[in-house]
Amino acid sequence: MAKIKFLFEDSKLSPVTLDNIEKGESILDSAEDNGIHLSSNCGAVCACSTCHIYVEKGGELLPEITDREEDFIDRAIDPRLESRLGCQCIIQNDDDEFEVIIPDQSQIISHEH
Repeated sequence: MAKIKFLFEDSKLSPVTLDNIEKGESILDSAEDNGIHLSSNCGAVCACSTCHIYVEKGGELLPEITDREEDFIDRAIDPRLESRLGCQCIIQNDDDEFEVIIPDQSQIISHEH
């Protein structure tokens, strides 16, 4: 099983490490399945920027960023070189390890899920 360490810009939230992530699952789904709030207004179809994350470690293990994803990242709050959309970050191998930062979700107008 793959491993993801979630860090948060919101200082009230403590880091969470998940080591039960299956190959083929997205970082967005991994977060939601484990009670970690990450907005996703479009339903995970790469049509918005609300599931924007920063992949601090392991980015090279993810599928290459597409032009479409890059276009939506440009619309996100505070995009950086390590920015990705959680819905597009699909785990490729069972032994992959990631460290991601979830931006402050209070800045995002989103649907509750």
